[in-house]
Amino acid sequence: MHTSQKSSWCLSVARPMLLLALLSHGAGAAPGSQWPAASAVQHRVDEASQEHLLLLYNTHTGERINIVYRRGEQYVPTALAKLDYFLRDHRTGDIHHFDPHLYDILSDLTASVGRPGAEIDIVCGYRSPSSNEYLRSRTSGVAKNSLHIQAEAIDLRMPGVDTLTLRHAALALARGGVGYYPHSDFIHVDTGRVRQ
Repeated sequence: MHTSQKSSWCLSVARPMLLLALLSHGAGAAPGSQWPAASAVQHRVDEASQEHLLLLYNTHTGERINIVYRRGEQYVPTALAKLDYFLRDHRTGDIHHFDPHLYDILSDLTASVGRPGAEIDIVCGYRSPSSNEYLRSRTSGVAKNSLHIQAEAIDLRMPGVDTLTLRHAALALARGGVGYYPHSDFIHVDTGRVRQ
């Protein structure tokens, strides 16, 4: 190999190797450059592939579900359908499509009390209009236009976590409405306006 060929070959190999070394060591790009740091690229890859899991127990049906409902920013349609069924009105069997952001609240709630991925007891998920009226006629504190009817609310508790602690954690998320029912030992979360 001639000297000029050898030096051009070395440059063609060295440049990509240098770039790879810079990226793999997390070195930032030069000002104005389009190359992100390797750590930033890896962070985006991790976020895009991160699995969001829910472990739920239905106190009325005795059913359990352990399911990945979101990967990165994408909700998993088959998982959402299974959750809709799991959270059906246990009195009528009626199913309604839930606001998936409610699942994010549940997932973040477990993390905020230091128990990420812990099982959540579901006290009430979807409530059909007829079930809602039935409860209103027998119990106080049931709203006529409850967000349970819209599949935008869930009543829950977490075994091993004090309900007041759970309430404070839900309020700190500031992602919707929070109700507190200490005598029945559960809280209410919904995707409506922030309120308590």
